[in-house]
Amino acid sequence: MKAGASGCLAAASLLAMAACAPPPRADLRPTDQAPLGHRPDASFDWHRLVIMPFGTLLKESPVALHEVLLFHDESRGATQAERKDCFGVDAEPPSFAGERPEVYLLCFNHDHLSRIDAAVELPAATAERDFARACALWLKNSAALPSGNTCEGRDGDIAFSAHLESATGESILPLRLTLLDAAERDAMRDAASAAARDK
Repeated sequence: MKAGASGCLAAASLLAMAACAPPPRADLRPTDQAPLGHRPDASFDWHRLVIMPFGTLLKESPVALHEVLLFHDESRGATQAERKDCFGVDAEPPSFAGERPEVYLLCFNHDHLSRIDAAVELPAATAERDFARACALWLKNSAALPSGNTCEGRDGDIAFSAHLESATGESILPLRLTLLDAAERDAMRDAASAAARDK
């Protein structure tokens, strides 16, 4: 009888605990609860590429830099971004998408960091899938890319623009990412819009 009573008490305790358990969160969408295998790879978090705050003075860089000469098609004219002074890091650049970037440049405008360019090479077999998942992570949702291989957005004070190159028959595809001081990006767009209206 004592064993039976103990079993009844245990069952009653479990029922009471279940009744007190919090209900499922209504703010979580089904996509937020996707299995781990369907979540974006954390190595695609571009924040790791920002090794110093935007606006940092060149002379106050916490890492050693070397200037990189960039060549542009003179017939197209130099854009605002192309007129900036760009530098590579003397040490190993931060990894992105699990790879060492083929390109990693810190660009300064009037001696203040305003742009970061990075590029990595992804296996073609999984590049589009991985890029779509990464874009969903950057855009704070779990929806796949509607179309195309471009992903743009803004996270706080940083604007990002990523593009996955496409080439038939290639075994690797370059993923190019640009990070910008969002305030400067917005000012450049406003100036371009104003110039277009004045034409």
